[in-house]
Amino acid sequence: MIAMNEEANLPRTLESVRWADEIIVVDSGSKDRTIEIAQSFGAKTSYHAFGGHGEQKNVALDLCTSDWILLLDADEVLTQGLQDEIRQLLSGEPKYQAYWIPRLNLIFGRWMRHGGFYPDRKLRLFRRGAARLSEGVGPHSTPQFTGPRGKLRHDMLHYAYPDMNIYLEHMNRYSSEIAQLLFEKGRTSRYWPLFIWNAVLNPAATFIYNYFFRLGFLDGREGLLLHLNHSVYIHWKFIKAWWLARSKK
Repeated sequence: MIAMNEEANLPRTLESVRWADEIIVVDSGSKDRTIEIAQSFGAKTSYHAFGGHGEQKNVALDLCTSDWILLLDADEVLTQGLQDEIRQLLSGEPKYQAYWIPRLNLIFGRWMRHGGFYPDRKLRLFRRGAARLSEGVGPHSTPQFTGPRGKLRHDMLHYAYPDMNIYLEHMNRYSSEIAQLLFEKGRTSRYWPLFIWNAVLNPAATFIYNYFFRLGFLDGREGLLLHLNHSVYIHWKFIKAWWLARSKK
């Protein structure tokens, strides 16, 4: 995993993988007890200046020496069922070289089970050398693997946004990162119809699709807040890219 000032999350996460043959933590300059906590769990720690999410995780992958890799974020936890499932799988001869893991997200104090946020499968378990992270694509870099993939049954818990302040801060930061990438690719919505679509219609359509057709309303008030603000995030990233282009002129 990669980490930066994660002392609040790290003990819970590392406790769920204490059984692993090795734990690798790549830190990008934490000012809290992240390194101390990681080493208390027997983790091998390393410093690398942050150069992007995909780039940083590839540094961590290159430090791994075991045959199989489980890629985690510092706010993710393996349920007991998932721990047992992975250990049983790797004790034999796995059928696939990579596996999807279902992820259950805690947002605004509620586990989100609808609206496209569950099972939220992530490709996180794979044979060493079989997958690499995309680089230069912002905060949502994913492992790239070609070939058939298996699916695990038990959930990984993601303590994503326990309160609104953390969510808004992350969405503001993430939308700025994505906006920079959009700007570099020339996707700045400079034509009026495209601006209307990206800034207004796309966010509205996303809300309608996720909240109504994908049953996001079943997650109560928290679900409503999530899907409203997720649409705002889409609006932000496109208008920020447009504003970057306008500012450059």
